[in-house]
Amino acid sequence: MGIHVDQDVCNHCGTAPEPMCVRDCPGDLMFLDATGKAAITTNRDCWDCAACVKVCPTQAIHMRLPPSLVVRGVSLRGRAYHHKTTWKITLRDGSERNYETPSTGKAPFAPSL
Repeated sequence: MGIHVDQDVCNHCGTAPEPMCVRDCPGDLMFLDATGKAAITTNRDCWDCAACVKVCPTQAIHMRLPPSLVVRGVSLRGRAYHHKTTWKITLRDGSERNYETPSTGKAPFAPSL
């Protein structure tokens, strides 16, 4: 898989002190580039957890599925809400399919150090 940031859509989470994708990436791979837009250091190290995809408020971040799984040009976008995550799959012909997955309703993982 591959994380891709649409530079035209990313607004670095507006006035937030830290963009949500940077804050929520468990591998510390997301950062702000010289233009102030979100970027990923390397897709090779990405865990494909889609945390950045789900928290992006402008939906500027999406995943491109590898050709071994689907036809080239297919993308996956997600948006997390309190009670569900919505997913939009764009197929090669431009058609879209929408899916929802319910939230677990559990508190996020918080390790005690």
